[in-house]
Amino acid sequence: MAEQTSINTALEKANNAARRKRKIKESISGYLFLLPTLFFFGTFVLYPMIKGIYLSLFRFRGRNVSFIGMDNYKNLIDDKVFLTSVRNTGLITLVAVPIVIVFSMFVALSIYNKSAAVRSFFRGVFYIPAISSVVSVTVVWAWIYHPQYGILNFVLKSAGAIQENMDWLGSNRTAIFAIIAILITTSVGQPIILYVAALGNVPKDYIEAATIDGASRWLIFRKIIWPLIMPTTLYIVVVTTINSFQIFALIQLLTAGGPNYGTSTVMYLVYTKAIVEGRFGISSAMGVILAIIIAIISVIQFKFFSTDVEY
Repeated sequence: MAEQTSINTALEKANNAARRKRKIKESISGYLFLLPTLFFFGTFVLYPMIKGIYLSLFRFRGRNVSFIGMDNYKNLIDDKVFLTSVRNTGLITLVAVPIVIVFSMFVALSIYNKSAAVRSFFRGVFYIPAISSVVSVTVVWAWIYHPQYGILNFVLKSAGAIQENMDWLGSNRTAIFAIIAILITTSVGQPIILYVAALGNVPKDYIEAATIDGASRWLIFRKIIWPLIMPTTLYIVVVTTINSFQIFALIQLLTAGGPNYGTSTVMYLVYTKAIVEGRFGISSAMGVILAIIIAIISVIQFKFFSTDVEY
């Protein structure tokens, strides 16, 4: 009996050892598959982040580099240009993100019950600006906004909305909103596609039952459709917010931050300070602050929009 017990114990130990070896091999295989992704993440994401935080603690004056601690961050508090850029970035985000969400939802609700050909047509129309070259889109909009021969002034003057040509990109009153309009047109393509896909996954039984019970279309949307597509909305809100905070190419190509810093954003100012002026320390500090702001807003959005939905 004792001999049988010792044999069972030895077999159990052998099985445990074999399971541990198998788990180790599986773990090694998993990490090997992850290695390329981890390498690129560490090289192009993690290392630049750490390097940016490190550089933000220094002052660069040509080849002279000196450690100044948190002085770059303290100086930004009193930097009017930086504060103006933060305000412009916030304005762009606050205006663009809700419009993108509402417009994308409206288009998706209008076409998701249509035929496949109609859905494909509208998705393609709205998605073309999103996949087009930023330079080509900018050239088209520069022509549309041109004060002398732009089509926007021509249409508005023909309709009697304005009496004389407007310099849409050269006026403090209109430049920032002209940029926002371009950002919106290039941002609605992907949300429309995602919303159409999400609406297609909403159980039709729920909608049919609510309709039979006499629920209005607005009540059906608010109580059934909206909660079920909340995960999609969360993704769209977060991505659109990040893209709005990181707007750069449109500013550089159309206004260069003008007039009088009226369209300057934090991302554009980061580029200007680092590449144009060579002030890598202050530029890195701006980048760190921008990353913190985006992280805080993303956490708030996850708290507000996240929900557990069971289909």
